[in-house]
Amino acid sequence: MKSEIKTAIILAVAIGVGIAAISVAFSTLDQASVTNIGGDSTQIDKSGFKKAPDLVGIAHYLNTTPEELAQEMEGKVVLYDIWTYSCINCIRTLPYITAWDDKYADQGLLIIGVHSPEFEFEKVPENVQMSIEKYGINYPVVMDNDMETWQAFENRYWPRKYIADHEGYIRYDHIGEGGYQETEKIIQQLIKERSDALGIQMASASSLVDIEEFEHTLFRTPELYFGYYFAQNRNQLGSEEGFQPEKIVTYQEPDKIELHKFYPTGTWKNHEDSMELLSETGEIKLLYNAKEVNIVTANNAELEIYLDDEPLTSQYAGHDITSGNTLSVSEPGLYNIVTSEDSASHMMEIKVKGEGFQIFTFTFG
Repeated sequence: MKSEIKTAIILAVAIGVGIAAISVAFSTLDQASVTNIGGDSTQIDKSGFKKAPDLVGIAHYLNTTPEELAQEMEGKVVLYDIWTYSCINCIRTLPYITAWDDKYADQGLLIIGVHSPEFEFEKVPENVQMSIEKYGINYPVVMDNDMETWQAFENRYWPRKYIADHEGYIRYDHIGEGGYQETEKIIQQLIKERSDALGIQMASASSLVDIEEFEHTLFRTPELYFGYYFAQNRNQLGSEEGFQPEKIVTYQEPDKIELHKFYPTGTWKNHEDSMELLSETGEIKLLYNAKEVNIVTANNAELEIYLDDEPLTSQYAGHDITSGNTLSVSEPGLYNIVTSEDSASHMMEIKVKGEGFQIFTFTFG
């Protein structure tokens, strides 16, 4: 009994030490980033910070050249925005990032959009260029098609923002949407540190960018993937035929519809990242809970949207609905098909006309 008690005590102490060590390790970056806001920049110990990695494996440079970018980065506060243009979470952050570019670019901030693609069509520079123009992005964007820079940052998320000070140390790291005021305060502080170090006279930090933040539905339907590889272990395809990798499958009308699952009908080819319609027409049904619905698609098609067995009305029509209840898909990317003020459960039916139409995901807000 005594030996068992002794063993238990030793084990408890070991666990306690382990937890304490992990807590210290995870808090180091956050403490160093946050506690220095508004502090004396000459007293900062940077031994706990990592240097930002080099931009590696870049396939294309947009809004810049390799030589121009290298020169611009010297001595600047650099915000690295890891994003991809069909990611709705990334898109929602862009108004803030472009506003910061307008506000702080001439004060020593350089924003670099690191475009790390999720889907193959996002590797095409013309597609990324269209999104740059659509969202008013004037700062440099580098296309990380093979995800080498993504890996150099040890990243796993879209979007993610890293901010490096003028000496290249990563001083801030934020995953996903939100945290905009905190992020801007870090930008202001690092710009001040830079100006102090360089002996530049700068005006005091101004007010923060004021943009209304998107409010997510708490219990919304998760992102639904149409590719068999992307959908692994998610149990999102409700049809009895299931996923059949790289095969052509004729999906039948379902007997019942379950929440948070999708049901195609017609003849579709199963790709690892999408489904491709091989019949002239097809349908997709799903029962979802959200206030916003987006789809990521490619190839030309006409989509008729029905909500609760009725044609989509202006009350729920998304920003990309062409007319009435119809969406015309022409360019590969994300389309907003439903927008409403309040979250609710709805039965959606999409009637597709257009052989070759591809659908990759549904995303919800």
